[in-house]
Amino acid sequence: MSTAQAPGIPANDLIDILGTDHLEFYVGNARQAAYYYQKAFGFDLVAYAGPETGLRDRASYVVAQNQIRFALTTGLTADHPATAHQARHGDGVKVVALQVADAARAYRLATARGAAGLAEPAELRDEHGTAVVATIGAYGDTVHTFVQRDAYRGAFLPGYQAARGLGCRPTGLEVVDHVVANVGDGQMREWQAWYERIFAFHQFAHFDDKDISTEYSALRSVVMANHNERVKFPINEPAAGRKKSQIQEYVEAWGGPGVQHLALATRDIVATVEALRANGVEFQGTPESYYDGIPERLGAVHEDIAAMKRLGILVDQDDLGYMLQIFTKPLEDRPTVFFEIIQRKGSTSFGKGNFKALFESIERDQAARGNL
Repeated sequence: MSTAQAPGIPANDLIDILGTDHLEFYVGNARQAAYYYQKAFGFDLVAYAGPETGLRDRASYVVAQNQIRFALTTGLTADHPATAHQARHGDGVKVVALQVADAARAYRLATARGAAGLAEPAELRDEHGTAVVATIGAYGDTVHTFVQRDAYRGAFLPGYQAARGLGCRPTGLEVVDHVVANVGDGQMREWQAWYERIFAFHQFAHFDDKDISTEYSALRSVVMANHNERVKFPINEPAAGRKKSQIQEYVEAWGGPGVQHLALATRDIVATVEALRANGVEFQGTPESYYDGIPERLGAVHEDIAAMKRLGILVDQDDLGYMLQIFTKPLEDRPTVFFEIIQRKGSTSFGKGNFKALFESIERDQAARGNL
């Protein structure tokens, strides 16, 4: 594991990030979105805030599965920020929240290094304890909220009440593996430098347009990681190609830079994908020829190749092991946010060997939408 950091920032000035705390989606109908994530992905409804809890301008439902938490928020007034955000972008991620040891310190360090401060540290209290939150701006309309919750024992955060869900069967999703940003052409290095300067993140991996290209389109990507590598943020930008890349399609559909997809880790990808498919979740297709000669190409893979082929699961390896992954189709009518389901068997890679098969599948959908 690398512990590299940006030059000029001593170790005692690192922002101590403990992991991904939650993702907040701004959506058109949070009640229906909560139903969807329970029924389709096996989340459980754990907390709620809205008019019944004293909030007059928004409703927010929190769904969780193991260490993954999504807050689904709808503005209840025409001038609420969530209403304007959803009108511009459609449903999607607004907040990438990071759990930290000291939210006030994280905010102070980030803003001193040039981050835009949007909400100063605030101490929130209820009968379950105390939490501290603070927010800075990031790419596009995306924000990072620092969450310090070591003294809080409630369902989510103060201001939310515990809620009872539908009791849907979990699908085996465990933790957020990484969060992927799409930015405009020429902006990737700008945001790489921003994460280096503000958070002391380091470059974990890099892929150029030779690594990620098809006959029609290409993109570039850099993976940024914090000092303990519990948080990884790939950043994608479009590269020149014969036709429009999936990154450019996203940027146009979203209306600027934003979160393209969330990678959710499981310990048994075959069982998870079987459960998700049974719940109606749609995945990108994989050509049958992809599975020809997998043992010869990759060595020992313990999963059943026939099951992987039937479900469309991709596999790749590095010098530490192998990983399995599959990507859903966009979760909204706009071709914006989607999920990656991933299982790591030692590998720390991002599926470089799968890029061509994946992007050709996405291009087929782009062509059907008239956007290739």
